[in-house]
This record gives sequence, structure tokens and C-alpha cells, in this order.
Amino acid sequence: MKSESLIRIIDVWKKYDMGGADPLVVLKGINLDIKKGEFIAITGPSGSGKSTMVNIVGALDKPSWGNVFLKEENVSGMSESSLSFLRGKTIGFIFQQFNLLPTLSALQNVMLPMEMLDVPEKAARERAEELLASLGLGDRMYHKPNELSGGQQQRVAIARALANDPEVILADEPTGNLDSTTGKFVMDFLGKMNAQGKTVILITHDLELVKYSKRVVHIKDGRIIKEAINKKIM
Repeated sequence: MKSESLIRIIDVWKKYDMGGADPLVVLKGINLDIKKGEFIAITGPSGSGKSTMVNIVGALDKPSWGNVFLKEENVSGMSESSLSFLRGKTIGFIFQQFNLLPTLSALQNVMLPMEMLDVPEKAARERAEELLASLGLGDRMYHKPNELSGGQQQRVAIARALANDPEVILADEPTGNLDSTTGKFVMDFLGKMNAQGKTVILITHDLELVKYSKRVVHIKDGRIIKEAINKKIM
């Protein structure tokens, strides 16, 4: 079966203007092809450009030069409304800081991405309830984030990421604020999603998390310096 590309990054550069100072060039000629069904880790030291890679890979930002294709659509030239719709259908995001809305319950936080794509309320509620129950939060779905532990908040964030049944899960340091037991739960769950056909993109500096991936991309000073197949898959 032919492996399909979901995300293609072609000669991407990203710079930020610094007022009167010289521009800060964060990404330098990045080329990366992410196939359907991969579990890929992008890793590197602090300041290597990982955060900017999150924004580019997740189509949250556009490159200064070069092209980014998401499901064969060149996002570099898309309007923000069209890009937001494509991104909402295709990518589910899991962040270190959870990014839950504090005034909404766990259920409402999970329903929100579906409401943004005009999913009917009844269907969105049923989907959110199913996801939260599958993550062991069936008795916590009406609690607000400040009434949940860090691990429970991250599980809500995972449910939210899966709300629109995305093809890609983009996890940016997903265990950074968690204890080791909860962190293992999160990584095992990502592995389970990958086994079910989801494409998982992990951004991390933690080499213990890299072991869960099948391909590792090392970035340093804004450039990809090495790619490797991970033979030790946990």
C-alpha cells in the first residue's frame, strides 16, 4: 500500500523582525515529509526551533519562505478562514499547558472544537461524553479545569484533540507538567491512537519520550541535522 503524505514542508524558512535589529531567523531550509500513519518525534535542545516547528507543522503559522502542504493543500497561500477549517478537521493539538478554557466544564471544552465546525449540539455532546468516558473521566465531565488535577486536565485536552476525529495528533511536550505515571498513560494512549491509524507528531526535548516514536528528526539551530528510524519502540 502506498504511503500517503499528510504534511510536506519544502525549503521552509521562518524569520521574525526585531524592530531595528537584524531579523531573527529561526528555521533555515527545513524539508520534512510526514506520512499517513507515522509516529514521528521532532527533538532538539532549547532554542533549536522546536516551538516554531510546532507552529509550521500544525499550520498555526505560515513560513517566511518556502511551502507547507497539508493534505496536498498549500497552506502558505490560504486565507485564515480556509486554513482554520482545514486545520480543525485534520489536526488535533495537545499542549504542555493544557490550554483549557477555565469558565467551561470538561464537557464544554471538548465540545468546543466541534461547535467551531458546526457539528450539531446533540452529536457534539454525545461525542464529547464518549471521549471523556473512554479516558476515565465519565464522573468528572461537568467539572471545570480548576476542579481537576493536572493529569485529569491533560486527559480532557486529549479528548478535545480527538473531538473532530483528526487524522493527525500534534503533541507538544505533552507530559511536561505531569508526574511520571500520568505521563506514561499519555504516551501509551498516543501509541494506541497511532496503532489505530492516527498520525502522531511528538515535539519534545525528552529522549525518554522519543523512544515511543518510529522516526526521529533532530533539529538544531533551525536546521534538521539528522533523521533516524527508531528501532526500539516501547
